[in-house]
Amino acid sequence: MMRYLHIYAWLVRNSLIREMSFKANFLLWTLVELLWFLGQILFIDVLFSHIERIGDWSKWEVVALVGTHQVISQVSQAFFYNNLTQLPELVRTGKLDLLLTLPIDAQFAVSLKHFGFDNLFNSFLGLGFVGYALCQLEVSWDAWRFLAYSCAVLIGVSVHYSVLFGLSLMCFWMTRAQGIVYAYFNLFNIGRYPVNVFQGGFRWFFCWIVPVILVANVPTRFLTQSVPGSGVIDGGLGPLCIGALLCLAATRMLWKHALRRYSSASS
Repeated sequence: MMRYLHIYAWLVRNSLIREMSFKANFLLWTLVELLWFLGQILFIDVLFSHIERIGDWSKWEVVALVGTHQVISQVSQAFFYNNLTQLPELVRTGKLDLLLTLPIDAQFAVSLKHFGFDNLFNSFLGLGFVGYALCQLEVSWDAWRFLAYSCAVLIGVSVHYSVLFGLSLMCFWMTRAQGIVYAYFNLFNIGRYPVNVFQGGFRWFFCWIVPVILVANVPTRFLTQSVPGSGVIDGGLGPLCIGALLCLAATRMLWKHALRRYSSASS
């Protein structure tokens, strides 16, 4: 374990050096993400100027939801997105061979080679909006809420990772898989909305099988409900944990199966 932490520390250091070599790119993408997130907040403000609640969600609860979605998605992109979107190109060109020969787990090398510092900065922006929303709701931050929220966010990040990794693995069966990988954004954007707006089979599938709806809803409920923990297990924490474990296990098995059929570009 310590060996992998030491390796990852060097990978993060190299990523920081690379980011600082292109400062304008770092600042530009940070600005783009900031404007996109502010646009979502403006949409919520306009929406709630016409209605009072969405189901049992108030305006500031929805702001906290969108902020939490921003935190989870940006942390996921910081650690994994730039790496996994390169997987189809690595397979197509045969450059995956180099990673497979390293004396570390190949999935670790594929998933964590680069780190996005601009995404990490934008995750703090989301946290700022969550904190402001809690102030408007007059909800106090206590140790239990912070711990429960942090754990639920980490589970949500694992769901993001497993789904994106699973989509990226389609490149072992398709010539060009970038289009499927970019579907990741469309899939996870539904997590910005309160769970109440979804019904029927759609809600069941994306709560119990691939729990992308619960990824931001569950941690937000930990913060905003008046009695911490009330109804959370029935309301989503159980399905989120089960779904995350199933997604991680499924993508690990799919990765092993894909490697068995992989042949380098030179073979």
